Amino acid sequence: MPDLLLELFSEEIPARMQRQAAADLKKLVTDALVERGLTYEGAESFATPRRLALAVIGLPARQPDQREERKGPRVGAPQPAIDGFLKAAGLASLDQAKIEKDPKKGEFYVAVVERPGRATTEVLAEFLPGVIRSFPWPKSMRWGAASAGAGALTWVRPLHSIVCAFGPETEEPEIVRFEVGGVAAGNVTRGHRFMAPAAFTVRRLEDYEAKLRDAKVVLDADRRKQIILADAKNLALAQGLELIEDEGLLEEVAGLVEWPVALIGEFEERFLDIPGEVIRATIRANQKCFVLKRPDGGLANRFVLVSNIEASDGGAAIAAGNGRVVRARLSDALYFWQTDRKPLPDAKDYAAAAAPLGLDLAKPLDQRMAKLAHLGVIFHEKLGTQGARAQRIVALAKELAPRVGADPALAARAAALAKADLMTEVVGEFPETQGLMGRRYATLQGEDARVAAAIEEHYRPQGPGDRVPADPVAIAVALADKLDTLTGFWAIDEKPTGSKDPFALRRAALGVIRIVLENGRQLALLPILVQQIGYNNQTVSSEGGSRRAQLPISELFKEVTDEKAADLLAFLHDRLKVYLRDKGARHDLIDAALGSGAAGDDLLMIVRRVEALAAFLDSEDGRNLLAGAKRAANILRAEAKKEKAADGAFAQPHAPHLRVAHEEHALAAAIDRARGEAGAAIGAEDFSGAMRALAKLRAPVDAFFEKVTVNADDPALRLNRLRLLEELRAATRGVADFSKIAG
Repeated sequence: MPDLLLELFSEEIPARMQRQAAADLKKLVTDALVERGLTYEGAESFATPRRLALAVIGLPARQPDQREERKGPRVGAPQPAIDGFLKAAGLASLDQAKIEKDPKKGEFYVAVVERPGRATTEVLAEFLPGVIRSFPWPKSMRWGAASAGAGALTWVRPLHSIVCAFGPETEEPEIVRFEVGGVAAGNVTRGHRFMAPAAFTVRRLEDYEAKLRDAKVVLDADRRKQIILADAKNLALAQGLELIEDEGLLEEVAGLVEWPVALIGEFEERFLDIPGEVIRATIRANQKCFVLKRPDGGLANRFVLVSNIEASDGGAAIAAGNGRVVRARLSDALYFWQTDRKPLPDAKDYAAAAAPLGLDLAKPLDQRMAKLAHLGVIFHEKLGTQGARAQRIVALAKELAPRVGADPALAARAAALAKADLMTEVVGEFPETQGLMGRRYATLQGEDARVAAAIEEHYRPQGPGDRVPADPVAIAVALADKLDTLTGFWAIDEKPTGSKDPFALRRAALGVIRIVLENGRQLALLPILVQQIGYNNQTVSSEGGSRRAQLPISELFKEVTDEKAADLLAFLHDRLKVYLRDKGARHDLIDAALGSGAAGDDLLMIVRRVEALAAFLDSEDGRNLLAGAKRAANILRAEAKKEKAADGAFAQPHAPHLRVAHEEHALAAAIDRARGEAGAAIGAEDFSGAMRALAKLRAPVDAFFEKVTVNADDPALRLNRLRLLEELRAATRGVADFSKIAG
């Protein structure tokens, strides 16, 4: 069967766009093929800095013929309806339609529309220009004289040529003829910009890849990554060093070169006095180079750069040029590093700002924090300054500390300095080092190691793969920071909507969840949410200043809407569901655990309840009790509907004297016993014990449904039995809402 080869050759495509662009090209073209009845065996897309390519294997030479029956108006319908039918079906008269009969609707017209399939090349030529013109680049441009005209082509960079060849493996492929923006499709492309710029023809994927390789272009991005990584490791090994791997940088560099050539550069050893993280950030951000380390783990004064050409001098001039730029950048970094450790000349001017945070203006990092507070740097226009926010975080960290096993004084100290490095020169130049540099400077000025670590770790986790803080001081500060963010934006009604989350509140919520769960910490969140929303409301009402210390808790509670706190807790529950589903938990069990109405603000207890519930439902007792509980719920729902009453209409206690059958007495006794035992187990946070208590209901529930008719003829007996079933439902709901469990 024929194959398709498509290449769009242009100026430089930004590395960050290449993967998505290749995926988009594949999806847009294959979707269009399938939509037109052209199925295929396989498809593969590629991207380099200068080209997007797509190969579709095993396409038919023609579309299949299509036959469609279109139902028209009834016989004798008004003429306008008939005219519309003829036009839509492409018929000249009713003689070309047939008449069918429906027993209910009578006779009606039917048009049989037959469309012969077209050649695949014709179909491709029809839709590919639209795919190219509407390609979803994040940013695109116009160029040349035609750019001023209406309908001018826009592309990520000027589009130079299009290859579009189609045909079977045994024959010379046919060029699919079309034109976009003055660029006609053909079978000619070019190789490497400098080493093989001459034009050459291509036929299909195997031929295309081979000729590109001869023209110094590695088409596949993953292959370029493999070459870069292997060569960088070998170069490092030859120097007695080890490559510090960096997947993000590797992906980026592979998108910058078509023919990767790894080289070694160097800089003076005196720059190794700069923290390794700063050296790495400098070399990575500015030169897109990989750093190396010595056998003892310290950074080496060498780096690996990736060139796009094989230079005649073996790359010596390229490596030397990169070395000069790296040295200049490191000179700046060294100056920043030294400056940040010196006192600020105007530190005394920040005394008023330092006092609320308990800062020591004799220390450089404290001075930077005082300066941040003094300058009134805005955190958010409705939530006040960074200084006011720091006061809230300090107070909350101090309150959380005993609950997570931390020293309150250390937690408060770490929180007071947590944002100080935002005012340092190094972080100003390399924002990705925030937190880390705070830890460095805190250590240098003699802070407790736990305080220094908390300054760095309070930002964590910053993503699904990032570790969570484990030391109690860091836990307290990290939770305080994230909870203040969440409650602050909830206080001003700035919540995530759809795919929009400009303040990364979903990430903050997931951070709270992971810190609590992965450290096994119990924490009642609702009082904290209510309290912090109140504090943020106070910040807003005082135009950026925190009045927390001036107001008693009782007064603050009055100013807070419990509704907002409940809404934020529901948001945390939603994030918890996502987290647990990713871990393999069933979503219905999470809903059932939350639906119990207990421990809803203690995330760890919710998870333990879910785990116990899952284990219970894996047992025979659990499965049978679930079936019985669901049967009871269905009966109650149906009877309430009959009486046009709300769910829970039978919630009154049943009358013992109206119990007739032995099974009724047994079930009532079992419910009382299970309710008491399950309640005691939950009070002791023994959820497995609560499930064992419910398991004792299995036999009496089975017997009740087997021997007792709930809808008895006697209305009093019927009502009493419904109330008994309501008590059964209430007993199980004390542990989990079984109605939310599937199955």
